[in-house]
Amino acid sequence: MTELELKYGCNPNQKPARIFMEDGELPLEVLNGKPGYINFMDALNSWQLVKALKKSTGLPAAASFKHVSPAGAALGLPLSDVERHIYFAPEGALSPIACAYIRARGADRLCSFGDWAALSDVCDADTARFLALEVSDGVIAPGYTDEALEILKTKRKGGYNVVKIDPDYTPAPIERRNIFGITFEQGYNDLAIDEKMLANIVTTNRDLPESAKHDMLLSLITLKYTQSNSVCYVKDGMTIGVGAGQQSRIHCTRLAGNKADIWWLRQHPKVLGLQFVDGIRRPDRDNAIDLYISDEHDDVLAEGVWQNTFQVRPEVLTEQEKKDWIAQMSGVTVGSDAFFPFGDNVERAFKSGAKYIAQPGGSIRDDQVIATADKHDMVMAFTGMRLFHH
Repeated sequence: MTELELKYGCNPNQKPARIFMEDGELPLEVLNGKPGYINFMDALNSWQLVKALKKSTGLPAAASFKHVSPAGAALGLPLSDVERHIYFAPEGALSPIACAYIRARGADRLCSFGDWAALSDVCDADTARFLALEVSDGVIAPGYTDEALEILKTKRKGGYNVVKIDPDYTPAPIERRNIFGITFEQGYNDLAIDEKMLANIVTTNRDLPESAKHDMLLSLITLKYTQSNSVCYVKDGMTIGVGAGQQSRIHCTRLAGNKADIWWLRQHPKVLGLQFVDGIRRPDRDNAIDLYISDEHDDVLAEGVWQNTFQVRPEVLTEQEKKDWIAQMSGVTVGSDAFFPFGDNVERAFKSGAKYIAQPGGSIRDDQVIATADKHDMVMAFTGMRLFHH
């Protein structure tokens, strides 16, 4: 048995704390820092997500985790000029794994504040340099280049958490956990999510392009490692809204849809044209953009406040302008970890540009849900598999 003693558990009063293996060696190594209990929960859940994404799509993948759910996940596709702008990416060529993390982080920059990063591939200098600029608790990857490790060791006054995971590690087929002194046991969820799960298209429109299949796989794999109930919006190989841990599915759909709307609004010409004061910190810039987009824009544009953020006072982004801009969003894929019980989920998804839906099916109102999708000429696949994660 090998173990790693931790400072405390979920909270400082929860001592002692450790991670350990009953048989064999721990499949990970701490290369820098002192990760805590929640850090390791985020690290191990996020690693499973990016490993599954890489296996399913063949592309490098990254995730940004907070409180055991992804704030964002993405594939290593090139960044557009607009994406470079809204994600604050550096100029010049970037590696695929760096693009994957920049996109994962950019999905929801507010929720990614203080995240745990996960990389499917070896962390290179491009990725490390971007991580060094962001407020982040740690990173897990199958390896690090010498240059990347040196960069990461300078972060947080040398205390940044860097974990190396054995990419060949396979967990035991049975997993256990204790709650209130009682042991729970279940089979490890080794469900492989692949294109075979997308074969049962139940809508009149059956046109499912390859790019949408990738987005469906991304949504489903993300949901597999998101606290349930959960709904995930995806576009062009990255999550753009994750609604996690809600008791009602429509609230998941609304939460994720609202996040997707914010992601899209960040690309509005007025937002792209915001002129920030020199030297503004990245989190302050993120918060200002969020306030500017939201109904609380008066707070950031108030007299005496905007001067600390903007070089010139921005024009108000009106409610009608926001509505008109969101109406232009299209080609979005929505995944759900359990069936949609009512057509209202489809209606809400449609408002945020949803064209493709992947969900298990199995509701007594499936006919109503399908009819709602048909009304909007959507393509919906029933996967037949629930993806609860707790």
